Amino acid sequence: MSEISKYVDQWLRDAHAMEKQAESILHGQVKRIENYPELAQRMQAHLDESTSQRERLEACLERRGTSASGVKDVSAQFTAMMQNLGGVFAGDEVVKGVLASYAFEAMEIASYRILSAAAEAEGDIQTAQLCNEICQEEEAMAGWLKENMASITTAFLGRAQSDDKDAKR
Repeated sequence: MSEISKYVDQWLRDAHAMEKQAESILHGQVKRIENYPELAQRMQAHLDESTSQRERLEACLERRGTSASGVKDVSAQFTAMMQNLGGVFAGDEVVKGVLASYAFEAMEIASYRILSAAAEAEGDIQTAQLCNEICQEEEAMAGWLKENMASITTAFLGRAQSDDKDAKR
């Protein structure tokens, strides 16, 4: 196995753990978002995409003769659990959730661009194409968040200004 192949496999395992983390974060957010239906709907759609992405990565890892890393997956899920727990106590949870989601999308986009370039350098065009497809899905979510973060923030502030106890969610 070449050095490039080792890195591609390692980064695919990282991406798998990242998608497990995304699923956990999104699941927690979707459960708690009560007063922002458009955001909840888009988060649910992205949760479904993330599940599909994880499954496609598992198939890719299997095709390459390797598997996900249980340690990385558990670590990523623990991180997501702690992030979700932190959101429960924030008075501006919905705004912080949008902020964290946008940042997470940026990390995913960079990860998939790097993975695509590495897979292409290795000559694994199938993996490169998969990473490009997933990257496009992540870019679409980041774009949606970018387009909607101002209106979500404004809605939150309006609710908070009127002492709406449910403004945070």
